[in-house]
Amino acid sequence: MAGRGPAPKDPSKRRRRNASEPETVVTTDGELRGPELPAGVLGDEDGVTVEWHSMTQLWWNSWRTSAMAQTFTDTDWLFLIDTALMHHTMWAKGRWEFASEVRLRAAKFGATPEDRARLKLKVDDPTTRPQAPVQRHDGVTDISSRRARLTG
Repeated sequence: MAGRGPAPKDPSKRRRRNASEPETVVTTDGELRGPELPAGVLGDEDGVTVEWHSMTQLWWNSWRTSAMAQTFTDTDWLFLIDTALMHHTMWAKGRWEFASEVRLRAAKFGATPEDRARLKLKVDDPTTRPQAPVQRHDGVTDISSRRARLTG
């Protein structure tokens, strides 16, 4: 009696041919990008212009100097300004219900290591690269080249 279902396919053939997408690598350069936080958009309280909360200013400047900022377009910056308004409301008025929306919006730009992994975005820090081997005065950089010089 025959088995159930169709005969198994040749296992040597791959079932999926999905190629993984390459990572986008950006390098930290410390350059300041994007616009300043706009002045006067927060309104007035008792005749005094409301300034951006210090945590929002810190948050904004961290985005402006981040490696990811190299990839931002004008519409990205406008989206982040809207997010900064929520961030300011969260810190200045204690409206923590905005925290989840700020987190979701920041994730779109790669705020955390998990977000960057999902976006296939890798930040390469030039200060953490492995050191090049030190060149000795006799021209030997590793044991195999030393052996080759001595034996042949």
